[in-house]
Amino acid sequence: MNNVKCNNETLFFCSEAKYLGVTLDRSLRYRQHPESLRKKLTSRVALLRRLAGFGWGAGATTLRIATLALLHSTAEYCAPVWCRSAHTRHIDPAINDALRIVTGCLRPTPANNLPTLAGIQPAELRRNGATLSLAPRAMERGHLLHSALTRPSSANARRLKSRHPFVPAAQHLISLYASNIRAALWADHQWNAEWTDSPQDSAFSSPTPAPTPRNDPPKKRWIWFNRLHTSVGRFRSCLYKWGMSSSAVCECGAEKQTIDHVVLQCSIHRPPHGLHGLTVLEDETIE
Repeated sequence: MNNVKCNNETLFFCSEAKYLGVTLDRSLRYRQHPESLRKKLTSRVALLRRLAGFGWGAGATTLRIATLALLHSTAEYCAPVWCRSAHTRHIDPAINDALRIVTGCLRPTPANNLPTLAGIQPAELRRNGATLSLAPRAMERGHLLHSALTRPSSANARRLKSRHPFVPAAQHLISLYASNIRAALWADHQWNAEWTDSPQDSAFSSPTPAPTPRNDPPKKRWIWFNRLHTSVGRFRSCLYKWGMSSSAVCECGAEKQTIDHVVLQCSIHRPPHGLHGLTVLEDETIE
């Protein structure tokens, strides 16, 4: 292969190039972009961790706003282009770590509970929502993608069957949802449907309301109630499972101290108004 020179300098072959902040490869697999994005998100999670603490540090509202500003804005940049890549899953653990910091949940907490407790839509739904948000604008005349989106689906033949470009995905979403629901509300609609259809393992399974500046709960109370919701906390059953306790027996004599037992049955730790008191956060129950 002959060397290519420009101004007496040899130009070396590069299989990847960065354009407008997105790393492109020859086959458009977007393998390198999520990897570089994961490293950037990990460093930002470290910054978020410095703001948080169990009994001190920033409150739930501040941590939620910081997560949206520092992580999600970066994790969703140009998402309609690369979000259907198989390598996108590599950035989700960093986002889950940030949600654990916001909610105060422990690492064994199921990842599907974290977005609900934090009041932030799941990462995959947010990325698909970005695709649906871009699609109607791309349908307008004069847009660079107008001709690609308006021609029949059969004309958009894919040379590589394993790739999932923007145009087929946008056409599919438009055909399903654009005529029935606004793009801005699509992610919330899907999120509520998934939460309703998902099985709940605990009697105390209804999500806490997302923190707002008008309703910013005290830090410790926020963390305690989130751990109650997820059934992952300093209960004897959890401590025994993690090897931190020699037995799962409750102080009242029950065979296993789980969240359901503590809230509904325990003669020692049961809240004065049971599950209802924890749901509406009555003053006597909080004390």
